[in-house]
Amino acid sequence: MDFQKLLLEAGKALSKGEVKALAFLCTDLLVRNPTSVDSASDLFSRLADQDYLSAERPHLLIELLLIIQRRRLLRELGFPDQVSTTIISPYRKLLYNLSEELTDDDLKDMKFLLNKQLPRKKLEENVTTLEVFLEMEHMDLISDTDLDLLRTLIQQVCPMLIEKINRFKAQQGLRSNPIAQETGRPRSVTYPSVLEQVPKSRDRTFSNEIPGFQPLPLSSINSSNISMDFARELRGRVESEAMSFGMSGLSTETSSSASSKGHQEMFSQENETSSVKVLSQTANTNTEDLGTYPMTSAKRGICLIVNNYDFSGAKNLQKREGTNIDEECLQKVFRWLGFEIQIQKDCPGEEMLSVMKEVGRRNHGQMDCLVCCFLSHGQEGGVYGVDGNLVEIRKLMDAVNGVNCSSLAEKPKLFFIQACQGNNEQKAVYIESDGPARTHVCCDAIETRESIPSDADFLLGMATVPAFVSFRERKNGTWFIQSLCQNLVQMVPRGCDLVSILTKVNADVSRKTDSTGMKKQMPQPAFTLTKKVVFPDPSHPPPNL
Repeated sequence: MDFQKLLLEAGKALSKGEVKALAFLCTDLLVRNPTSVDSASDLFSRLADQDYLSAERPHLLIELLLIIQRRRLLRELGFPDQVSTTIISPYRKLLYNLSEELTDDDLKDMKFLLNKQLPRKKLEENVTTLEVFLEMEHMDLISDTDLDLLRTLIQQVCPMLIEKINRFKAQQGLRSNPIAQETGRPRSVTYPSVLEQVPKSRDRTFSNEIPGFQPLPLSSINSSNISMDFARELRGRVESEAMSFGMSGLSTETSSSASSKGHQEMFSQENETSSVKVLSQTANTNTEDLGTYPMTSAKRGICLIVNNYDFSGAKNLQKREGTNIDEECLQKVFRWLGFEIQIQKDCPGEEMLSVMKEVGRRNHGQMDCLVCCFLSHGQEGGVYGVDGNLVEIRKLMDAVNGVNCSSLAEKPKLFFIQACQGNNEQKAVYIESDGPARTHVCCDAIETRESIPSDADFLLGMATVPAFVSFRERKNGTWFIQSLCQNLVQMVPRGCDLVSILTKVNADVSRKTDSTGMKKQMPQPAFTLTKKVVFPDPSHPPPNL
């Protein structure tokens, strides 16, 4: 039977209450408020529009019907009564299961206890248990990491259900254990267990050093809590990548002298600790022992794009012509990679921070990673809102670290920053620095050592290194973002990991120049990743850029 007809038959067999239950279970997947779902066909259409439901991927429908105990309907529709891939979060299932166990009297008692915390209209007789839970979430009274109030309520109205919450919290504790198996996200068992651990006291590690431009000390890796083999492997990888990044944008003489200086500083760190030694043959660093972040969910995750174009309300900051081209390319590429795209345009400083905090409050339990792209003007260590207020990159990233967003713990959080620094008006030329400048070019770098957080599993891709500029073409977008998009399209199908892709971006951008041949640019990634980021090859053709 045609899949659309199957969905129609399923919808007809569901009661209004069951549809509301399914919408609640899909809260984390729906773009709009689940209470606005008015029918099964409406729900199925929304899920299909976001690629959660199709003839090739009926797993979500099967899982939903299993959760609400409609096994007979599954058999009538010709589906199996079990599913190998789970999409609905354990937290959402917990709330649904509690709602099924609570009686009408229990609900009345719970509303009475919430009299001071919820609006009166949410305490009316016709408001269901699931709607009460939703309102509690909206008011930040409960979340997958904060069940204290819910536990208190259940203890008062139906103590026998406390065990369900206890089991959930116990399972959540196992999922947060770095070497535990994650529900619905199978870990590879072929890698050494030490690679699965997140060293709590480790400082930042960086993907490259640009010789001559304040090399990043490799001794910043704190070996006190890392096994010798892991520390040696990690440090060797960092050093190898540092020396492999493209330097073709520099003259031979400059490159040679800078490289010598950089290498001297790099190896001067060798005797600072006896437990970590730099490998002499870094070009042969064995990356086969590195794990790979799981990429098994139906959705890769959220891709947030903050595109600041109109700075008319800020002093000395001009419109960023060409930035919409970058936004369009980022949308195409990351949608192709399976991400849910969210666009924020012309954000004031406080709004940018607020948007990141909202992302941090979301449940990413059934997603693989997070991507955040900021296209704006900037200064050292921060990016500007369209109101001229500077927001520190560190604060933007802290909003989604493992402490503030537990559902993203141990998952890669990828930030790409296209921004510049400077105070005076831009020079009106065809190729312009991405921000106001004192001369023909401006210092476009953001000091990554002050930006990358110490938390594990972050990657910060900067458009340029300190003391260098980043360029934006009015008709073609920025050199960095355009190269990033093109190389993702070309290299993801080959199975390349993200750090390798960014190395290619470095090489490509370093070879670019303006019509005078005088302007150069070198991007700079920095990361605290503990595994390789490898995006699955999408089944559909790549976008046309």
